[in-house]
Amino acid sequence: MHVIATAGHVDHGKSALLRALTGMEPDRWAEERRRGMTLDLGFVWTRLPEAGDLAFVDVPGHERLVGNMLAGVGPVPAVLFVVAADQGWQPQSEEHLSVLDALGVRHGVLAVTRCDLADPDEARAQALDRIAESSLGKPPSVAVSAVTGEGLDALRTALVRLTGELPAPDPDADVRLWVDRAFTVRGHGTVVTGTLGAGTLRVGARLQLARDGTVLRVRGLECLKESRQEAEAVARVAVNVTGPGAASLCRGDALLTPDRWLTTDTVDVRLRGDPAPDLPRELTLHAGSAAAAVTVRPLGEDTARLRLSAPLPLRVGDTALLRDPGRHRVPAGITVLDVRPPRLTRRGAAAARDRELSLTPERADGSVELRRRGLIRRSELLAMGVRPPAEPVAGEWLADPAHWAALRERLGDVVEEHAARHPLEPGMPLEAARQALGLPERGLVDALLAQTPGLRQSEGRLYGSHAGPTLPPRAEAAVEAVRTGLARAPFHAPQADRLHELGLTPKLLAAAEAAGALLRIGNGIVLLPGADAQAAAVLARLEQPFTASQACRALDTTRRVAIPLLEYLDRHGHTVRVDGALRRCPADDRDAR
Repeated sequence: MHVIATAGHVDHGKSALLRALTGMEPDRWAEERRRGMTLDLGFVWTRLPEAGDLAFVDVPGHERLVGNMLAGVGPVPAVLFVVAADQGWQPQSEEHLSVLDALGVRHGVLAVTRCDLADPDEARAQALDRIAESSLGKPPSVAVSAVTGEGLDALRTALVRLTGELPAPDPDADVRLWVDRAFTVRGHGTVVTGTLGAGTLRVGARLQLARDGTVLRVRGLECLKESRQEAEAVARVAVNVTGPGAASLCRGDALLTPDRWLTTDTVDVRLRGDPAPDLPRELTLHAGSAAAAVTVRPLGEDTARLRLSAPLPLRVGDTALLRDPGRHRVPAGITVLDVRPPRLTRRGAAAARDRELSLTPERADGSVELRRRGLIRRSELLAMGVRPPAEPVAGEWLADPAHWAALRERLGDVVEEHAARHPLEPGMPLEAARQALGLPERGLVDALLAQTPGLRQSEGRLYGSHAGPTLPPRAEAAVEAVRTGLARAPFHAPQADRLHELGLTPKLLAAAEAAGALLRIGNGIVLLPGADAQAAAVLARLEQPFTASQACRALDTTRRVAIPLLEYLDRHGHTVRVDGALRRCPADDRDAR
């Protein structure tokens, strides 16, 4: 299916032309038919042999109804621009063209209607001159009469040619269905309609309401009044949805693939049209079928920051427009450059941001986006509309290569700086390293460590080129005195008062252990490094299982030392509790003895 919107001045025959083309009535309301003027969006379709189904969104042409027109034309990729031969170019012709130009619509056909009432050549030439200055360029043109049928076949041929030029949609893309109509059907509930521009809808699928995150279920699906189990873009769809809040749906809402979109109330954009400093501070942003009041903050000549009155599901590369409803003007079209822009708090930040955005392409570029952000989750980058340029470095985290290399270098520096500032501490805690580097998760520190030569991790601490803490001379002497005593009696750990006499505080004992001079097996209990293996070898020679008292005798020590030593051996797998009073050594340890 292909979807085309109409455009043109009021009373130039848009609806009459569609009636002649399709045999269907686009004006849905009796008031429209009575007055002979389209007031709201209409929807009709036909089938052309070489193009398949062709659906039309008929838009109103009156200046007071441009908001309705924008809701219909916003999500549609092509236009049938209508100018009456007997009236020529008119004010709403100009405003509708400015809308299409602002949205960057590049595909269209010009239909010069009422050629039975006037020579179409002058109106055609005038319209083509104006259209040539827009994004539509030089579209094919056809003179046609809805009354006599003259030119209808030529128009159908031009439409077939137009459909062949439209870009192919991505059926696997995330769904964003802008609602242009919502109503209730007895026995079915809420039905919404819209133009599906990308992705695929399926009966039973779940959709997320953009404005509040509510998840709804697709209960039924129609395309051109035919029930479907699924519908691929591009298509006009009617979707029967059910779930909490379904009855509140209205024009301007968006239904999304769940958990694949970000909503934002602040975007940085590139402008096409009036310079940013010349724009009014308050305008209306039209995106899809939505309209939101925005505050404009110029950044440079063609860049600005928009603050929206309500969040919208926008992505990098989206096109939309700014409208001044009071003056009936469209001062600028926009391309979204950033949906998660940084705060501008410092003097000169806006100018710096403009310079940064000047290097940003309008098409989403993963490498550029990653370079700007340094680190970002893969799912967040996808939700912004940007394809990840590389594989994650840890978990879901993507990293710019230059930023990642700088982090590796910085990690080595902060570990060495920590060792210099805290000589008695046994290495730098992983959490302290994370905070020093400003990283969002500990897993990133682990990933950096795996790629940083000269660093090692032990028991949650990082060590650099220094083997461990450096003890003051007096502390070194005290530790040596302890070591001398333990060399004579390996399991006669010094008493607490002896450690106090030597000036060995818990912090110094931890530093001595980190330096490899002592082994702490419990609170205030220290032995020589390797004493645990020595004790395990002695205990393995006992009759199994054994009691704590038997261990005391075998190790020639007291319960003050034996109990924390046995608990230490339990933790490290050298002994195993049999019950509350007995332990045994694993068979492997006994065989090794």
